[in-house]
Amino acid sequence: MAVTAAEGIGDDRIIRESGIDARVAMIVQPVLRGMGVRLVRVRLSGQNGLTLQIMAERNDGTMTVEDCEEVSRAVSPALDVDDPIEKAYHLEVSSPGIDRPLVRKSDFSTWAGHLVKMETATLVAERKRFKGRIAEAGEDAVVIEREAAYGEEPRVSVPYDAIAEARLILTDDLIRDALSKDNRARKEAKKHRGEADEADDAADETENES
Repeated sequence: MAVTAAEGIGDDRIIRESGIDARVAMIVQPVLRGMGVRLVRVRLSGQNGLTLQIMAERNDGTMTVEDCEEVSRAVSPALDVDDPIEKAYHLEVSSPGIDRPLVRKSDFSTWAGHLVKMETATLVAERKRFKGRIAEAGEDAVVIEREAAYGEEPRVSVPYDAIAEARLILTDDLIRDALSKDNRARKEAKKHRGEADEADDAADETENES
């Protein structure tokens, strides 16, 4: 029986890992959650020796190089204690990137209108591979608008629980939209941090006065 990342650890992803990747996900998720970071994907690959890639992002959608370094320092001790990987490996923490994997229902709604490449675990509309535009992200399924062959429907509804892998396709529109979203998120995060700093300063002044 395959080991899958447990829902009991607050994993709201619809696409999850199996095997060793799932064990790693279960170990690092509580650490990430405490940092205000959500897991996107865990993948152990054999390139250049063993590389453990942990793809993550902050809850506001941002993820800087400094954030990646902070996450790496935080999860390393937890992985050392549980030691899910028997051989030596290189830990790599990264952001999802622009042509990112889509792993949550909210990812499909956030990136509605953009092109996606998708594979399903079971046949949907007599196929397992899809490429098209995200037309609609519902509660139970995502609607893909595609270039259909003769006799096929241009719009197909793919249930979330059938999706094995999904990733955005890099286009000029996606780059513009991703940069715009990132800039807004960073400004919002900076604004919240500024408000928090002001609140801390006000509290310090009150203490000094008393």
